[in-house]
Amino acid sequence: MTKQNRFPPGWSDTRVQRVLAHYERQSETDAVVEDEAAYKSTRATVMKIPVKLVPAVRALLAKRRAS
Repeated sequence: MTKQNRFPPGWSDTRVQRVLAHYERQSETDAVVEDEAAYKSTRATVMKIPVKLVPAVRALLAKRRAS
């Protein structure tokens, strides 16, 4: 029996460890700068969605990704 990958496609234990190391070494100031830059991005957006609607939004995103 093969071991099922517990990571999303494209992710591995090595990649997860690199990401964790990055955020563990990051200063509080750098974290704030990174967070603020994310809100200014023109490639993505941050939205506040009521928790009860999250499953519907995820389903819509999955449907769009599949098409």
